[in-house]
Amino acid sequence: MSRLKITYDKEIVTKLMSKLSLKNKHNVPKISKIILNMGLGEDASDGKKLKACSDDMALIAGQKPIITKFKKSISNFKTRKGSNAGVKVTLRSQKMYEFIDRLVNIALPRIKDFRGLSSKGIDSSNNYSFGIKEHIVFPEVNFDKVDKIRGLDITIVTSSKNKEGTLELLKEFNFPLNEKKN
Repeated sequence: MSRLKITYDKEIVTKLMSKLSLKNKHNVPKISKIILNMGLGEDASDGKKLKACSDDMALIAGQKPIITKFKKSISNFKTRKGSNAGVKVTLRSQKMYEFIDRLVNIALPRIKDFRGLSSKGIDSSNNYSFGIKEHIVFPEVNFDKVDKIRGLDITIVTSSKNKEGTLELLKEFNFPLNEKKN
């Protein structure tokens, strides 16, 4: 079992129950899944570049990604229905906790000029989304073999009922959130 999962079960649940004034431990917010997405743009039509991105995403996530397709044609974006758009991975249970551990402790501190993640990335479903401009911050990716540095979108799906619950959950998982109000 992942050390982050053990920490969540033993420590974080009790802390969140007291902070959010919850009586039942099943009402405590938890992370249900993490979705990693890498859009490729014009490179999606090239088979070699698509394979390279798929391999990089498999190294980052620890499982094979699926290739996403465009749902409809849009002439301004030069997309065709059914053509490749990018790669996507959904992480659950064990691999999800291992990914959070690597993300918070290894990858995010390696970002150049990193000042913390925005606390405004919570949507109406109380899920947290943010982007990374360089996928090479993960130590699994070999910098010498990367043909092009690409961005990565990460969505953390939570079971929280409000934004405060999501923020407290992320703080307990040691996410470096920037609390400055603009």
